[in-house]
Amino acid sequence: MQNRLLYDYEHDFSKYVDPLLAEKIRLVWESAPAQLGRENKKFLYSAVRKGARARGYEEAIRWLQDAGLILKVNRISKPGLPLAGYEDKDAFKLYFFDVGLLGAASLLDPSVLLEKNALFSEFKGSLTENYVCQELVGQCGIKPYYWSAENSQGEVDFVYAFNNAIMPVEVKAEVNLRAKSLRSFVERYQLEKGLRLSLSGFEEQDWLINMPLYATSLLPEFPAS
Repeated sequence: MQNRLLYDYEHDFSKYVDPLLAEKIRLVWESAPAQLGRENKKFLYSAVRKGARARGYEEAIRWLQDAGLILKVNRISKPGLPLAGYEDKDAFKLYFFDVGLLGAASLLDPSVLLEKNALFSEFKGSLTENYVCQELVGQCGIKPYYWSAENSQGEVDFVYAFNNAIMPVEVKAEVNLRAKSLRSFVERYQLEKGLRLSLSGFEEQDWLINMPLYATSLLPEFPAS
C-alpha cells in the first residue's frame, strides 16, 4: 500500500506542472530520504544533482511543501524570540510528511525495525527524527527549527517556542540518557530546561526532562518555565 502511494505521488507530479519542474520535484523527492540518512547538517542541493544550485530547485521544494508531502525545518543561528528572526533561510532539512512512507521510500525492510542490526543504527536515528518532526507539526501544531554550531561541533535536533519560552529537543532512537550537545546548548544560552525524547521513561532533572518517544504529542504541556 505504501509503495502504491509513493508511485501515485510521483506520477502526480507531471499532472500539475510542466515537465521540467516535474523532473526537479522528482529529484528532490527522491533525494530527501538519502540526505536524512547521511546525517547532513543541512539539505545539500549538490546531492540532488551534480552542480545543482538553490535557484534551480527552490520552486520544486516549495511545490512539495505546498502539496503537504515534505516538512521543511530551517536552522536558527541562536535561540531568541521570535525564532523566525534568527532563521537561516539557506540552511534547512527536509523531512517526509509520514514516517511510514519514508521507510518505504528508503526500501527499508520492515523486519529491520524489529531486529537489532548494526548497519541500521544511523538511519534509525533519521527515522526517529522524522517521526518527531511529523508529531510536532501534525499533532502539536508547532513550527520546529533546528540549531547547529557554526563550526559543526554540536547540533540540537529541534527548537520550538511555546508560551514565550524556547524549548530545545534532542531525539534519541535508543535508551540513551546522554545529551552532551543539548546540555551545552541549554547552558550556553541560559535556558530553563531542555527536552530529550528517547526509549527511556519519564525522568526530570534540574535542567532536563526526558520523555518517551510515544509521548511526543504531549510536548506543548511541558514548557521550559
